[in-house]
Amino acid sequence: MTDSQTASRVLVRTEGALGRLTLDRPEAINALDIGMIEILTETLNRWRDDTDVQIVLIDGAGERGLCAGGDVRALHAQIVAGQAERTAEFFRAEYALNAMIAEYPKPVVAFADGITMGGGIGLAGHAAIRIVTERSKLAMPETRIGFTPDVGGTWLLGRAPGRFGEYFGLTGSTMNGADAVYLGFADHFVPSERLDALREALAFRADPTGPSEIVLLFDETPDPTELPASREWIDDAFSADTVSGIVERLHAHGTTESAATAELLEGLAPTGLTVTLDAVREARALPGLRAALEGEYRRVLWFVNEHPDLVEGIRAQLVDKDRNPRWDPPTLAELAPDAGAPARDYVPRQPLF
Repeated sequence: MTDSQTASRVLVRTEGALGRLTLDRPEAINALDIGMIEILTETLNRWRDDTDVQIVLIDGAGERGLCAGGDVRALHAQIVAGQAERTAEFFRAEYALNAMIAEYPKPVVAFADGITMGGGIGLAGHAAIRIVTERSKLAMPETRIGFTPDVGGTWLLGRAPGRFGEYFGLTGSTMNGADAVYLGFADHFVPSERLDALREALAFRADPTGPSEIVLLFDETPDPTELPASREWIDDAFSADTVSGIVERLHAHGTTESAATAELLEGLAPTGLTVTLDAVREARALPGLRAALEGEYRRVLWFVNEHPDLVEGIRAQLVDKDRNPRWDPPTLAELAPDAGAPARDYVPRQPLF
């Protein structure tokens, strides 16, 4: 191992031909802060023209997961303190990193082992080679705090089969490894006990075989995903024009699963759900990831600057932990017509790109 160094909350080193970036904040399931994003960005820029680095690996320290998302407690503190511009800087840096990973000239491999949610999807979901394991738990859970999926999550959700993008975007439900491959959030399933051997093979391969071919030597077939069995009722309900229409169709199906989904949606922030539905459907028609990130940026900064539900959702779930958010408005019936329009049309003070 050469060029070993420990940077703040990110371990940066090279192992053979492999440039390895390990998120090193295990006590917070490697939640991202601005310093970590800057280190990742700076290192990827440095390795871009480094001929010794042929493949980049992104993984996470600890046993719990790759990354639980962004540091939303810090986000809450900034907004409450009137520091919205610092929050905007964070999102600009994060989204630029997401785009960089997607467009990187060298293969980027991501180990989405364990919890990989929110900002973790932004790192792993746009890599060239995305690996999940039997321990993987992937989600875009932003609606649980009155927010909307970002980090290019709408781009991935919009390309999921059928209406699973709307379903997972609105409910924030968790995917296992097999689900993630089926939905297009991952490419390969590798048992967690084989990740170290895979990393060694990527770093010290003795022939010019590409990383995809190497991964196939470790790839295994997971237990089948159960999602196709739910596709009929999900496609029917989540193709409705509005969130209220989705809930009505869920109740009409009359199954335990559809009723539970309706109940879940009725307890989430009406505005966040409506903005999310609008965002996923917009992203489905966009030409690329950068356009989806721009749409997310508009919506995210609208929440930061114009709407109280994000701060309220973080307060209820993570600060005071009373689990009793007071949404504005509190019910779907009280939403204005086309309630997603203000977020969709919001013009940030500074453009994303």
